Amino acid sequence: MPYKEKEIIKKYFSIGEVANKLNVNTSQIRFWEKEFEILNPKKNKSGSRKYTAKDIEIIEKIYRLLKDDKFTIDGARKEIIKKNYKSETDIIIHLRKIKEKLISLKEKL
Repeated sequence: MPYKEKEIIKKYFSIGEVANKLNVNTSQIRFWEKEFEILNPKKNKSGSRKYTAKDIEIIEKIYRLLKDDKFTIDGARKEIIKKNYKSETDIIIHLRKIKEKLISLKEKL
């Protein structure tokens, strides 16, 4: 039985690789990171972004909403939030967490 090497599956991708895949500029992806809270790739010690398959999936959703479906940034943001939360309860839980963070930040001032 011949030896068969395992297929190497890449876990992290650079911003350049992601930009090439979608045929957009890296600056466009950085802009989307600022506009869409859900898009938050890991960064290494030098600050280079490392995108996972999940991050790329989110970027592809954003791309489709903005480029193909002609949503505005605000409209795409609302659409993604709507799709990510399965119920009103999930949204309330998320908003409570945000409120707690804001209160914590206020107390540190």
